[in-house]
Amino acid sequence: MRGFDRCVILTLVLFLVLGPIQAASSFGADKGDLTGWEKGSEYNRFYNSSEMDQFKGQVEEIVEVIPLPGMAPGVGLKVKDQDGDMVEVQLGPKSFVNVDSIGLKKGDKVKVKGVWADIGEKEVFMASKVKKSETVELKVRKTKDGTPFWTMTPEELAKEKAGE
Repeated sequence: MRGFDRCVILTLVLFLVLGPIQAASSFGADKGDLTGWEKGSEYNRFYNSSEMDQFKGQVEEIVEVIPLPGMAPGVGLKVKDQDGDMVEVQLGPKSFVNVDSIGLKKGDKVKVKGVWADIGEKEVFMASKVKKSETVELKVRKTKDGTPFWTMTPEELAKEKAGE
């Protein structure tokens, strides 16, 4: 084998071995601005997993939310429930939540799981999961205890996603 061929093969082997390691180490490493969304924050203390609820509705709008003064912007949904009431569903920090990952848009029928909370003088729904269909959903918290995915280490998040 000539020197050039060995160099190409060695480069490919290194790429195949080190590429996944680099990807895994950077997964979730830069979570962006989480001000006010941190584990144990005032906002997250509103989430009481023993009060888990769910409802179905239609997405009317995808909105930016700032649940409490000083918090980094978050992503929310305006969902019209089956009774015709408009519900503000809070998903999480804008730097973490990506509704495009499931193609969520106005008019979509969804099933939302989470908890009701009175935050900033209004009733909102803090989501743990938004389900668009049997196979398409966006999870932002652990269902059993409400731990926000954006507060997890890359290893914890990978383990949680692998268990879906």
